[in-house]
Amino acid sequence: MHKDIFTLINFIKSKDGITSKSSLIKEVKEKFGLTQDRTVYYCGHYAIRFSFSSSTSFSNTVISLSHLQKYDDIPFMVCLVTPNKNILYLANSTFIKKVSHSSQRLRTDNIKGSINGSDIFKELNGLKNEPQNFEELYATHIELGFSENLPRLVEATTGISPSGKKFQVNLVAKNTIKTAVERAIEFTNSEEYRQLKLDLDNKVNRYKNEILYASFIENVNIRGRFIEYLIAGQSEQLKKELIKALKNGQSIPKFKTNNELGDYTKIFNKFHTATDVKTKIMVLKSNPKAYNIDKLLEFLSKEKSIFMFYFVGIEPDKILNQILISMFQKDLLKSTIIQPHWAGRNSRGVAQFQGTTLDKLLNNPNNTVDIQESSRFLDKIISL
Repeated sequence: MHKDIFTLINFIKSKDGITSKSSLIKEVKEKFGLTQDRTVYYCGHYAIRFSFSSSTSFSNTVISLSHLQKYDDIPFMVCLVTPNKNILYLANSTFIKKVSHSSQRLRTDNIKGSINGSDIFKELNGLKNEPQNFEELYATHIELGFSENLPRLVEATTGISPSGKKFQVNLVAKNTIKTAVERAIEFTNSEEYRQLKLDLDNKVNRYKNEILYASFIENVNIRGRFIEYLIAGQSEQLKKELIKALKNGQSIPKFKTNNELGDYTKIFNKFHTATDVKTKIMVLKSNPKAYNIDKLLEFLSKEKSIFMFYFVGIEPDKILNQILISMFQKDLLKSTIIQPHWAGRNSRGVAQFQGTTLDKLLNNPNNTVDIQESSRFLDKIISL
């Protein structure tokens, strides 16, 4: 998160007891040079909406879902002005339980309805939604974004699951899934593993300069998709168009990436590999999305299936390292966060990684696997 956000937070805290929402808005707007968009005040680094309540109970309408979408790729805060103190919450789509008003026609292709203060999660994954946790909370949100949250909000609001189907694990599938750990250990010690690593390393080396240049793209989602497509994308023509736009300072053209489990597939005689390519900007805090749990289980239920992560660590002036790591690597597995509030009737939800673990692995890579812990993890996600 940009340092200006913490300056804003401290300023708002210094105004505890101001009681007048309009006075606080006027002072904040003038001091920080914010632009007004209806009830939202914003700059390039954050957006904020102010509400008033005579108590800490917060049921006011905050923002429409369609308006939130506009600011969901930067920290969006709500400041509740009360007689004694000013309370701040992060209110990006990750921190919204459901949509309240005028949402009967809400669908993924018809974004309707408004959000109340009571619709904001006041705690997520054991972290209170308060300024001291904003950086870590926002790191969780930015890797998911609006597109990942919208189907969840549709189901939570309307009771209708917009898409997807919970993978049914029968006995045969379960047995194959449970052998995935041994398959992973065999693969990471094989010549095929070295071939896959060399293949991906060569793709990084080919676009090394463009990857470093793209690492300065401010929008996290665009930056990640851009770099990952350079490494694992299939269309050389699209890569040329993306690179041209980047070098000419133009808007990055819209492009679709497949919605499969992994970005890069390579089939060997003994192994069928799917590899998810992830970039990690070493100076930034982030909790990258790991996988959709149902898609993972469906893939692992196939014989020969191997699921890997290829992490590219980027520093301001160089690519620090590229590592090919099993999903069962003990430190990575320990840092895997299951997002339970994503799980609707037709989904087991998604998983994310704690970014600090990726930093350590990029500096000291290894593929050590704890078989018992991995087996327990598989049992856990099957049972979700």
